[in-house]
Amino acid sequence: MSTQPAAEPAAPTASAGTAEAADTAARAWRNLGVLVHERGDRRREVTEALGMSFFRVKALRRIAAAPAPLPLRDLAELLLTDRPYVTLVVDDLVGRGLVERGANPADRRSKLVTATDAGRAAAAEAERILSTPPPELAGLPAEDLAALDRIAARLVAED
Repeated sequence: MSTQPAAEPAAPTASAGTAEAADTAARAWRNLGVLVHERGDRRREVTEALGMSFFRVKALRRIAAAPAPLPLRDLAELLLTDRPYVTLVVDDLVGRGLVERGANPADRRSKLVTATDAGRAAAAEAERILSTPPPELAGLPAEDLAALDRIAARLVAED
């Protein structure tokens, strides 16, 4: 992916058709990718701050955000990985005092995992770091930020 945003073309006309709209959507998507993945990538910062791999940070954030203790199989599904690897990751997080693992009263064959106070604090720090916008975004005029926020909210609400 290029670090240069795609050039802004002339505004499409009403008769431009779906091909031009598709091109505009693709260009917007590429530009968002550059902004998020290259200019706003906070993965290195969060891994250095917490002293663990980004995958472990991701696992901790999922565990801390869960409304109830999370079965390991559900965590594996959320992380799109296999259960043996999740077990290794959770073992590491337990060793760091960030999560606790216990028996599942509904299924004695499975384990539940929950964040400790230290784990919730670390997850909150990760969220703070990862939520910091890149300077290019933070430097936009207030009306542009409001428009972008409105559009982004509409797009994520369509799930």
